[in-house]
Amino acid sequence: MHIVLYHPEIPPNTGNVARLCAATRTELHLIEPLGFSLDDRYLKRAGLDYWPHVKLSVWPDWQAYLDGPGRERRLVMTSARAGAAVHRFDFTERDALVFGPETTGLPAGVLDATPHHVRIPIWGEVRSLNLSTATGIVLYQALAHIGALEGR
Repeated sequence: MHIVLYHPEIPPNTGNVARLCAATRTELHLIEPLGFSLDDRYLKRAGLDYWPHVKLSVWPDWQAYLDGPGRERRLVMTSARAGAAVHRFDFTERDALVFGPETTGLPAGVLDATPHHVRIPIWGEVRSLNLSTATGIVLYQALAHIGALEGR
């Protein structure tokens, strides 16, 4: 299982996702451009002292990620409104869970890279969930689905 953040914009969100990845030993991939520097103090504060435990890869663009060593992964795109409900999706161990920028979500060109789309059901009066919250929900649902939480 991998987490992919496509053009993340807000340092504390990415720091929180990095902390989540350290907690679950999940690889984190960041697709540039980033809306911040990796030296940003807010990014580091959100990840606290867990950064050394994050297996982090930074890619200059989407195509570089697709051509990289993780290309055997199945891409699972996330959306606030489209795709299978997260609790009904058939996750696999080789999934790369792709999340878009906080303000716009994934662009059509990226969404079109795969037929595998997932969403978190929302029935309240909000447009979407915070990126780091959504990442945690989807990752833990995926881990539970593949049995990775058994015995933990």
